[in-house]
Amino acid sequence: MLVLTVNPGSSSLRAHLVDTTDNRVVDAAEIEHPADSDEARRELRDLLGRTPTGAITAVGHRLVHGGQTITEPVAVDNELCDQVRELTSLAPLHVPNTVALLDFLREEIPERPHVLCPDTAFHNGLPEAASTYALPRQWREQWGLRRYGFHGLSFAWALGRAAELLGKPAAELNLLIAHLSGGSSVCAVRGGRSVDTSMGFTPLEGLVMAKRAGTVDPGLLVWLLREKKLSVDELERGLQKESGLLGLSGGFSEDTRDLVPAAREGDDRAALALNVFAHRARRELAGVAASLDRIDGLVLTGDIGWDQPELAEDIAAGLGILGFRGDLDTARDEDAVLSRSGVPVLTVRSREELQLAMETARAAQPSRA
Repeated sequence: MLVLTVNPGSSSLRAHLVDTTDNRVVDAAEIEHPADSDEARRELRDLLGRTPTGAITAVGHRLVHGGQTITEPVAVDNELCDQVRELTSLAPLHVPNTVALLDFLREEIPERPHVLCPDTAFHNGLPEAASTYALPRQWREQWGLRRYGFHGLSFAWALGRAAELLGKPAAELNLLIAHLSGGSSVCAVRGGRSVDTSMGFTPLEGLVMAKRAGTVDPGLLVWLLREKKLSVDELERGLQKESGLLGLSGGFSEDTRDLVPAAREGDDRAALALNVFAHRARRELAGVAASLDRIDGLVLTGDIGWDQPELAEDIAAGLGILGFRGDLDTARDEDAVLSRSGVPVLTVRSREELQLAMETARAAQPSRA
């Protein structure tokens, strides 16, 4: 089965053609343009033009936020498309791009099933204690205010690979998983299921990220608005696009590949950004660990978790209270167990496109019967 997967970011797009018979990417396009742009559409058409007519059997769309409506991978129809449009306010940097791709690709490939795979689905069974905000009941019920969690495709893939590396069924594992990238979050997995995570109602809660602030005191935000220091639009822009590593480094960079060497050379701003990032990652990991009765491993994934050994070492070394050690063997070019002294630390390359293809293939089967 050949599945086209589309994974839109806030200003870019990754598209892959995946053969699900052997879980192999046969072609791909890394598109550095917004999903709703003419350039992105042109590059997608180029990718489709390299594929034999009729070879694609399904299209999988990553949906960052499924809200209360879309809680599992599901084949798309016109009614569902309308429901997705209503989710825009929950993830304004991502959902509009998913809508644009749905509109475009359903016209380009109308005869094949299109499947929405929500990142929130992995956390759909969160225990009530972990998903509930301490807000007035009327607010929670009227507006669906709860903790949803994100990065589900990445967590699902990391769980499967960790099970292979540790030689145990996923359903028997208790893991801490950290997806560290432009957007970052952590998750506690008990018996193969998500039981706690750092992101909440939106992808803005939790860890420090590239440009996103992560968790800040809500009283601080209320003060900024009440005292008219910032408008709502200015506050949103600051929290979403001007904070995180970028804000901590004084605008120098949001990329750890720039910050790590700069910190080595004595740049105090870069050092502060990295120290806060690592501290918050350790703090969130320790927090979700409270939902586990044992820890079988720490899995680091995402661009930073996979390819920034200095931060992996820093994070693991600072979690000695949980049984981890910092003596990581980071000289590797494939998924691996980095340390077995103490609780194992693993690194897994994020392969959201492969997880997306697998979930799309499963969800598309009934529509092809």
